[in-house]
Amino acid sequence: MIDLGRRDGRMLRVGHRGAGALAPENTIASLALAIELDCDLVEFDVLELDGVLVLAHSESELPARLAAFDEALAFLGPGRCGIQVDLKARGAEEAVVDALRKHDLVQRTVVSSFRATSLRTLHALEPELRLGLTYPEDRYGVSRRRALAPFMGPALRAMRAALPRRIAWMLHAAEASAAMLHWQVVSKPVVDRCHAAGAAVLAWTVPSRDEVRVLEELGVDGVITDDPRILGG
Repeated sequence: MIDLGRRDGRMLRVGHRGAGALAPENTIASLALAIELDCDLVEFDVLELDGVLVLAHSESELPARLAAFDEALAFLGPGRCGIQVDLKARGAEEAVVDALRKHDLVQRTVVSSFRATSLRTLHALEPELRLGLTYPEDRYGVSRRRALAPFMGPALRAMRAALPRRIAWMLHAAEASAAMLHWQVVSKPVVDRCHAAGAAVLAWTVPSRDEVRVLEELGVDGVITDDPRILGG
């Protein structure tokens, strides 16, 4: 299950890194909790450390107990939920594809990145793999830091205004079939442009039920959140 379209008329429910404050992010425990909360997809970050792919957002945000990418795929393999791999590592595309093939998870996975070059490489390695272009780049998790929110607002509003003119070209250049957009840059024109280009729209990281309702009215195909409980039943 990973065509990324709406399921039974409702938006896809994606647990961001598992469940945020409900469990340590980027851990097997958070993946298990996202499944328990009935998410359609579970999302986690993949970084390369000392030649090994692990679940982590950055070297400055390492879980207390590092889980290997292979371990996470082995855990998720027997289930039926979709998987979103947010690839942070450079040059790890072949290793990611090999691991997904090993666990027979290509068809259940979408790999996202803000690097168009990584997505093009992944497409060349495995044309059947679904790919999502992340926008804007948030390499250090700045958008999640509440103290910086007043400074992020004007920049996100400017991106939101410009994005409808650019998004179709960006998706084509990255060979992506989904747009993974910060919820504050999503607008009806950008959703319409993505859909016209044959691309799904998933909004991250949605903080509350109110924003979920607004995004649903805008026509997004899925929402990504730290707390899947805000998505309802």
